[in-house]
Parts: sequence; structure tokens; C-alpha cells
Amino acid sequence: MDKADEGYGDWEELVGAALLGTDRRRGGGPTGSPQALLDAAAVHAVRRRAGLRPAEAGPRPEPAPRDPRPAPPEAARRRLAQLLAGRSGAAGGGGRRGAAPDLTELLPQWLAAARRHGYRSPASLLPALLDAARARTDLRPHALALAGVRGLWLARLNPDWRFALRGGTGGAGELPEPTDPAGVERLWQEGLFAERVALLGAVREADAGAARQLLATTWSTERAEDRLMFLDSLRVGLSDGDEPFLEAALGDRSRNVRATAAELLSALPHSALAGRMAERALACVGPEGVAPPAECDAGMLRDGVVKRPPAGRGERAWWLGQLVEAAPLSCWRERFGGLGPAEIVALPVAEVEGWTEELHAAWCRAAVRQRDAEWSRALLGMPSAPPAAGPGTASLAERAKLLSVLPDGERADWVAEFIRAHGLSEAFQLLGVCVVPWAGALGRAVVDALDIAREAGSYPWSFSGVMGLAERCLDPAEAGRLEALTAGVAEPEDAVPGAAAYWAEAFQRLVATLRLREAMLAELAPAA
Repeated sequence: MDKADEGYGDWEELVGAALLGTDRRRGGGPTGSPQALLDAAAVHAVRRRAGLRPAEAGPRPEPAPRDPRPAPPEAARRRLAQLLAGRSGAAGGGGRRGAAPDLTELLPQWLAAARRHGYRSPASLLPALLDAARARTDLRPHALALAGVRGLWLARLNPDWRFALRGGTGGAGELPEPTDPAGVERLWQEGLFAERVALLGAVREADAGAARQLLATTWSTERAEDRLMFLDSLRVGLSDGDEPFLEAALGDRSRNVRATAAELLSALPHSALAGRMAERALACVGPEGVAPPAECDAGMLRDGVVKRPPAGRGERAWWLGQLVEAAPLSCWRERFGGLGPAEIVALPVAEVEGWTEELHAAWCRAAVRQRDAEWSRALLGMPSAPPAAGPGTASLAERAKLLSVLPDGERADWVAEFIRAHGLSEAFQLLGVCVVPWAGALGRAVVDALDIAREAGSYPWSFSGVMGLAERCLDPAEAGRLEALTAGVAEPEDAVPGAAAYWAEAFQRLVATLRLREAMLAELAPAA
């Protein structure tokens, strides 16, 4: 017997001694020290492991399917490995981020750019990529597309990556051609949920009617949560041809499915549901004033109106908002004697009764849902006007949604003018809906506003959110203009102590991040 094992018998005796204490061993045997117990446990553990008989080998998995897409260039592969490792410069003192770029915030841009180029993930980085997608849901659409069929193959072998089997798009190369009915039918009937979602989207893009017919073949047997996701896929290419299917879905067993069907139907201005909602809304709102519905009847319930309001909202205001939101915006011109959206919004029809805010908020939601740029402009008003005095809504979140309806260039110009008039403190949500990279007038407005805040000795930490957004969204071409701002400046007498050093560090990080983004995108460019 090994010396370390003296005084102890089998494994059960060791466990008993550990539980009772080495000085209270059964049988009155010699007492041992805790060190001797641990030594004996180590010896027994080695014996137990060495003495195990190997289990019968399980079946070998099928080989991973081939992904025909090209791998990214070698420099881009190394960059992806660096981003997945999340190696960044050490933070500065006092909790400051330091001047080094935050690599974890650049990973989404790398994945999106690689997807645009049609690359697949390098095989050796697939596990790290799936781990990153598991930890960050915002990465999943691009990460799983990049992982492709091999990512799904790996996900079947590791329970930690099971999310990919339901949320992945599978990337290119695994789906049958939409013109291959036998292949489409086989994958639709036998595929994983993620594969079926990707298949429905591909068929929908090629032939909207064929996608509806495919969905109808299994609709009644799908789970409620799956029906909801499949129904949501009809947003792409939504047309009047989808109305019969959506109208039937208004009678679905699931409340969420019914609500989504009603929402999609209300986005079709010529649908029967839109007509019913218009009739109800026009009965409540007109030049003479506002008269909210007195009850929520069975017809309203079937058409997606939710009867019980959230806490703090009155029933009638809640019902009114839903009716106006779902009514086609085109119905209001005739109701108000041929007036346009800007003129209608400016009318004081609801001020006496106090319904203005509710009515305008519903029109805002309708403009976003129906993607109506004319109504969005009317409800946004002039960007130079004080936010609280806007014609439609003072809510920056609602304004951001309205801006998303406008063309890219017009949206950027509107936000640039807003920043010039009001600064950056209220522009964070508005900047979030602008197309990346911020170029031209918008990029200049952001840089100028940051410089003005620095020179004024403003509290620098209040701009950390906008600065972080600028690192990810500014055009890398702005790096040269920002170089001059990286040097420290004398602090004004009324400035926050240490503000100048913080601003200099923040601008250094901004410039370094822009240069890194520029290099990152260049590395992904295919070889000539």
C-alpha cells in the first residue's frame, strides 16, 4: 500500500472520514491528519480512473457538409481571431476606458462586412464564433450566417450551441433552389427549424405566392411560437396577395399570432381590415373634434384591438390609439376636406378635449407602420424647432422611428441640422437610426459638436454614449480631421477637473478606432 494511503481502506471510508472529520474516524483506528486524508484521496482518485474500463464507442458523426463559400483573406482571419478573443488595451485609471479601441464593439461590423462579401467562417474559429453568438444575441444573425452549414453541424454536437438550431439562417450553400420543388418540400418537411425559416425566406424572395402556399401546407400543425416567426417572415415583400392568408390568421388560437396578422393587414391600405379600422377611426376623429369609442366590441377584438389597457392608460384612449394607428393614413385627407398631413397635424381639433397627444402618437405609429414619408415629415417638423414644440411628438424615441421612414440622405441631413441646433445631448437615439458610416454633413456635425463640448469644458462622461457610437459609426475618413483634437488643451476655469485629459484620451481612442475600422475593411476586400 502507498504510504499516502496508510490508515484508510476503500473510497467510502475516505468519504466518511472527510464528512466526520479525521479525528472521529469509525473503528477507533489511528487518527490521521487532513493532509494525509487529501493525499490518500489523490491516490484513490488515480486508481479509480486508471481502473475504469473504456465504454463502448458511440457512432461516429457524419462528416461536416461542405460550405462552398470562400474563406476570408489571411489578414482578415487573423483579425477575426483577435476580435473574438476580445483583446483590448487596458483601461485607464479611475475606471476610464483608456485610448485603445474596444475590439468587442467592432466584432459586429467585421461580421456584417464579411457577410456582405459572401465569406464563410474559417473552420478553426467556428467554436469561438458560436461561443460569441451564444453570449451576445446581437451577433447571432451575422455570426450564424457566417458559420453556415458547418456551424449547424457543430451545434448538433454541443448542447451549449443549441440556440443555433432554432435561430440560425444557415448561411449559403445548404438550401435547395426555390425552383426545385422536390428539394424545397423535403427540407420544409424534414429540416431543422432554422433551416425551414431560411428556406421560407429564400422562397419568399423568389416567389411570394409560392412561400405562402408552402407555409399553408403545415400551418395548422405548427407550434404557436413557430407560426408567429413564420408569419413574421411575410413582412418582406408584403402585398395584397397576402391578405387572404392573414385574414384567416385573425382567427388563430394564439393571441400573438392574431396580433401580428392584424398588424400586417393594417400595413396594407386596401385590405378589408384597414377599411374596417378606417371606418371606426373616422367615426371617432374629424374636424369637429375627437370622440373615442365607448366600448371594445367583438369585431374590434377580432381585428386585433387589445381590450385591456396598460397600467396608467384609460380604456377609451387606449382603444382610440389602436384604431387610429391601424387606419390607412390616406383616409384622413378626405375627412379633413382635402388638407395634407402637415396641415392636419397643425389643426387644434383635439386640444379642447385633451386628446392631442394620444391622437398624434397614434398617427406617428401609423406613419412608421405604413412607411409613409410624407406623414413622417409632417409629424417630425423642423429639426431646428425645440423638441418639446414638435408638431407630432416630443418623444425622441418616436422621432427616431419616424426618421427611419425617410430616405437615408434626408434622414442624415435632418439629424445633422438637429445636432447643430441642439447639440449632442439629445441626439443619441436619433443617431442610432442613421446609416453607417456617418458621412458628409452628419459626420461633420457630430465632430463639431464634440469639439464644442470639449472647448466649453462640459462634463465629459455625459458624452460617453455618443462618443462610443461615433467610434462605431463615423466615416473612417474623418480620422484625419480629428487628429488635431487628440492633443490636450487648457481647461477653462469653470470646467470639470480632469475634463481636458479625458477629452484628449477619448479623441485618441476615437481616431485609433476609425483607423482600425479602415484597416479591418481593407483586409476583407477580395484580392484583385
